[in-house]
Order: sequence, then C-alpha cells, then structure tokens
Amino acid sequence: MLDLSAPEYQLARLLIERGLGAVYVIAFVVALRQFPPLNGAGGLQPAPRVLQATTFWQTPSLFHLRYSDRLLRTAAGAGAVLGLLIVIGLPQRAPLPVTMATWFALWVLYQSIVNIGGTFYGFGWESLLLEAGFLAVFLGNDAVAPPLPVIRAYRWLGFRLEFGAGMIKLRGDPCWRQLTCMDWHHETQPMPNPLSWFFHHLPRPLHRLEVFGNFAAQLVLPFGLFLPQPVASIVAVLMIATQLYLVASGNYAWLNWLTIVILCSGLADRIAGVHELGGTQLGGMPLWFTVAVLALAAMVLVLSWWPARNLLSSRQVMNASFDPLHLVNTYGAFGSVGRRRYEVILEGTGDETIGPETQWREYELPGKPGDVRRMPWQYAPYHLRLDWLMWFLPLSADYGRGWFHPLLTKLLEGDAAILRLFAHNPFPHQPPRYVRALLYEYRFTSWSERRQSGAWWSRTFAEVFVDPVRLPHRGRGA
Repeated sequence: MLDLSAPEYQLARLLIERGLGAVYVIAFVVALRQFPPLNGAGGLQPAPRVLQATTFWQTPSLFHLRYSDRLLRTAAGAGAVLGLLIVIGLPQRAPLPVTMATWFALWVLYQSIVNIGGTFYGFGWESLLLEAGFLAVFLGNDAVAPPLPVIRAYRWLGFRLEFGAGMIKLRGDPCWRQLTCMDWHHETQPMPNPLSWFFHHLPRPLHRLEVFGNFAAQLVLPFGLFLPQPVASIVAVLMIATQLYLVASGNYAWLNWLTIVILCSGLADRIAGVHELGGTQLGGMPLWFTVAVLALAAMVLVLSWWPARNLLSSRQVMNASFDPLHLVNTYGAFGSVGRRRYEVILEGTGDETIGPETQWREYELPGKPGDVRRMPWQYAPYHLRLDWLMWFLPLSADYGRGWFHPLLTKLLEGDAAILRLFAHNPFPHQPPRYVRALLYEYRFTSWSERRQSGAWWSRTFAEVFVDPVRLPHRGRGA
C-alpha cells in the first residue's frame, strides 16, 4: 500500500493544530460579539438580506435553512468550544473519524458565517482561515503519522500567501521598488499598535532595510519551503521571524499569527531537536484515510490552477476566492501605501438647532485613532471589524456603501448593540439629536512634540465628510 505518512513532522502537526484551534476560538468569539450588531437581523448589513438575494451555491451557509441572531450566537459559541477542545487536544486523541468530524464542523460553521457577513467579512484572512481549516480535516489524529501531502499543501498555501503579497507589491506602488514605502506605512497602516510610533521614527536607512527584508521574505524565501531539510526548516524559521516583526509593529487581526501557524509546516522534528513526540508509536494510515488524502491532494492541485495563473498575471488581484467554498485562494496585501492618513471622526450633539455655538462631542472607536493623546493599543489577533472598515472610508466612499449611513442612524437611535463596539459613548443617557462625520488628517507627532504634549498624534481638520443629520421624527422639541 502507498505510504503517505511523514512521522518526522509530528511537531509541525502539533503546532498547526493547536495554533489553528486558537485562531478559530478568536474568530468565533469575534462573531459572537460583533456579528449581531454588524450583520444580524437588525444590523448594519443584515444577513437575512444576503440570504434572500443569493442561493446556497452562491453563498454556502447553514443559515440558508433559517437565520436568527440566536442561531448565529449558538453556532459561534459551538465553534468557540470546538476550537478550545482542539487547543486542549481532546479531539486529536479520539478515533480518526471523530477528529476529522471536529475539524469539518469548525470549517462548516465558520464558512456559514463568512459567506453571509458581507463587507464586514470581506478580508483575506477569512479565506485564509477557511483554506487552512479545510486542510486540517486531513491532518489525522494522534494515532497516525502526519500525511506528507497535507504538510506539503500547507507549504503551498504559505508560498501563495507570501509570494502573492510580494508580487502585488512589486507590481504595485512605485515606493516598494524605490524601497521607500516604510517611510509612511507604520503611520498610515489600518490600525497602529503601541510600537508603531517608534517604528515610524526609525532612521530612513532602516526603513530601506525593512523593505528589502520584506522582499527577501516574500519573493525569495518561499521557494525554500519546497527544498529538503534542513533548508525548509531554516527558511520557515526566518519567515516566522518576519511575521513576528509585523506582529510587533501593527495590528493585522489574526493574519500574521495564522501565517506563522501555516509556516510551521516547514519544521522537521529532528531539526527542532524533537524525537518521538508524545512518546507513542504511530500506526499506519488506514486505507480509506489514504484515499481521502490523495483525493485532497488532487483537488488542491486542480484548484491551484487559477491562483497560480493569478500569481503570474500582470493583472494580479489580491485576496480572491475562485470557488464559493474558499478552498484554494489567492492572497496579497498593501499593493499601495498611503502617504497621508485621514480619519473619519463621528460626532454628535444634543442641541436642538445647529449653529456656531453648537457643542459637538466625539465618539471613540477602540482601535482607530481619535483622541490624539490616546495611545494606540494592541488588539490583534482580535479583529475589530468596524474599526477596519472605518479606516477604508477615507480611501473611497464606496467602502461605506450600505452600512455607513445605517451606522449614523444607529447612533441617533442610541442602539446599545452598536454602541458596545465603541470605546467611548459621549451620550450615555440620551441619544444625540444630530450626528455628523468630519475628516481629519492625522500624523504621528515628532519626538519633541511627544515630549512636550504627551500626544501620539497631531491632527488637522480637512473637510466635512457628512453634514449633520437627524432622525426624521426628532425635530425641535422632540
């Protein structure tokens, strides 16, 4: 019988399983807390509208059977529990069909949420989690050796993820080719963290080195994942180190951590100094499981045609799925880098009429810049979906189509679910009569400005993004 086992990759499987389980837990907790106000029946982009406008084959989801916010919370809670069991390692000790069923249930549950999440679930790391999660169905349990085709499929995923990101930069903004993009990126990235201010103020020669290192990690090192050991392990460690650098310098939800998990597929036990992980003798793969792994390998090979062609195309697209199940996808990020940072700031007032003396009070989201004295915080791998979409708004008003004006309405109504997504509600007792949106240009303060004022940001008013609006029935005296 054909032997597909790779007992020398027990550590790789362990790290992939536990890491992937942890990411699933975070993703389902995010859905539990944020999906109802953003995409629930009364949310900004209601999922029932997506379900009514699409078929199951367009948006595969269990919720085509029936949707309610309670069912969504039940599914997200079940997913979080299953992910936690994977982290603990219980399903891996169960019979092989049970292990596979657990991973499959996680994949189905998250697939069901992503496909009805609209704009708020349009991020590349959703497809990345689904693709990595589907491969995990075929990783086996603790009684059998890791299947080599699945380990290689994870490496192929890591290659597409990194090489795609490198190529989109090489073909995109000229500042990448000029090695200058990092002069602005730490300041203009979607959600800076506590160290981003310091990374931004690194000497320019180090910024050039950052870009050079980025190209090395994304355009050169990925090929090493397919070389024999110990080269593959060394390459994986170097690529993991670059991901940890990104973790230290910004907030990218679970993208970097999930990439690290995937790159662990390159680590061989003997290179890491591990022998007979767990102290148990691994058995052979059952025939039916061998057939299933071979079928998976054939499917990945066939579906890789479109992502591979996209990698080589001069019209390369980022973060695209070529099938509704997100089985084999293409990835990429930051093909262009902003030189200026603009933020949409939401304000409200309780005044009955608008005039020069009107007192406006600002809403604060937890992750995006607002109060210039508030330190940027570390939220990743947790994903603040509303904060991310608000970052996109100044780039194009189209990013707010369908959800931004409903957001203003929710603020005027004092919607408790939406307000829980904010760090500060300036109207805790009664909703405002009017809300508006202003556009400010933000920049990091200099070293001297930081010492003198204690502020992390300096901001300048740019323009009115949305004029004051009110609810139709809340006029004067209401």
